[in-house]
Amino acid sequence: MSVKSCEKVEKSQVALTIEVGAAEFEAAIEKAYQKMRKKINVPGFRPGKAPRKIIEGMYGAEVFFEEAINIAFPDAYEAAVKEQELQVVDYPNVEMVGEVTREGFTFKATAPVYPEVTLGEYKGLTAEKEEVKVTAADVDERLKQLSDRNTRLVSVEREAQEGDTAVIDFEGFLDGKPFDGGKGENHSLELGSHSFVPGFEEQVVGMKAGDEKDIDITFPEDYHADLAGKAVVFKVKVHEVKEKQVPELDDEFAKDVSEFDTLKELKADLKKKITEERQKDADRAFEDALMEQVAEGITAEIPDAMVENQARQFLDNFKMQIAQQGIPYDQYMKMTGMDESKLLSDAKEPALRQVRMDLAVAAIIKAENIEASDEDVEAEFQKLAEQYGMDVEMVKKYLQPEQVKDQIVSQKAVAIVVDSATAVKPEKKKAAKKSAKKAEETEAEDEEKPAKKPAAKKKSTKKAETAEGEEKPAEKEAE
Repeated sequence: MSVKSCEKVEKSQVALTIEVGAAEFEAAIEKAYQKMRKKINVPGFRPGKAPRKIIEGMYGAEVFFEEAINIAFPDAYEAAVKEQELQVVDYPNVEMVGEVTREGFTFKATAPVYPEVTLGEYKGLTAEKEEVKVTAADVDERLKQLSDRNTRLVSVEREAQEGDTAVIDFEGFLDGKPFDGGKGENHSLELGSHSFVPGFEEQVVGMKAGDEKDIDITFPEDYHADLAGKAVVFKVKVHEVKEKQVPELDDEFAKDVSEFDTLKELKADLKKKITEERQKDADRAFEDALMEQVAEGITAEIPDAMVENQARQFLDNFKMQIAQQGIPYDQYMKMTGMDESKLLSDAKEPALRQVRMDLAVAAIIKAENIEASDEDVEAEFQKLAEQYGMDVEMVKKYLQPEQVKDQIVSQKAVAIVVDSATAVKPEKKKAAKKSAKKAEETEAEDEEKPAKKPAAKKKSTKKAETAEGEEKPAEKEAE
């Protein structure tokens, strides 16, 4: 193999002209003969036993050329890529150059390569960062969630009300015949959850254990194609009605749901946890805003293949999420009327942003000569083991050291950006935007409305200014 030329072309692609010599091609032809001979019939010889020269004499010297080219190409191409120290990111487009003879052949392979990246500003940036506050209402909301999780359902001998759970059998009929997916037994339905077809739950309200009823429903026009807009009848039988028994929010509740002895201690812990969660969210949002600036600031000719591959990765992740929910992907696509080509098309823009982000991080790693030591890697394994409650050796079975190294150097690169950045309160910008928007709206209203008498207009304006100047009482922070 010899590389005749290596040229850079548009969008970070390289065109390699590669020559495969006589010796290499002869070796490939011999492999092609060994592979194909059992499929070639030659009179007087058992299948696979005819000599190569006999086969070539009967069918022509070129009989093995096509298969030999397929055999020789991968090794020649990989050797050329290695020789030229290229970092290809996708499969090449290949075309033959000239004729193929026993002396060999020449081909041209055009492949996308990792682009040259020029960093813009990545230190000393500025981005908005939310100030973390936790109010008493936030803590109460978290308490309510705890209460909801510890709420019991108790059977009652009365008519079902909204908020109750009814245990029902149901079967749907279209034109007097049962339809697929319209039947259930001992199904627990929370009335008011709107988890059934509109109008169904409302008609179960008022039924009690032992009641049977026919419920008339018309499916929405945007429902599944087979039932969209159709009028159906559901035969419903109620087995049991259950009401929620909400626990009292007191010290006993705190003891039941936590390691604390008093409600006050539980509230303090909830406030601490909410604060930590929001601080992490604020830090992450600040980091994302900074890295978006860095990604937007790079200069690079990004090959289409990198974006397409990232979009495909997004789609594969989406398929995994659907599968984890227990829904077959094909069934999901049919139910939602979605098209895979449309999903890939929609993924192109976020895929480009992700590629630019990855290129930016890699460029910072290179510019700052960032490395991860063996100690760094071991410490990260320990951290992951603690995070997931696993043995360190078990974590090492799932993650390779190189993967962890890549993660560490990426984190160090992002840290350089974040540590040198300045955080500003978003309220200033938002207030300015809000004032500008209000001024535009007021100006537009003044243009559209008929003019008023000066005295009346002055009075109205003063009233508005007074109202705007008043401050609302601040929301009480959690104690």
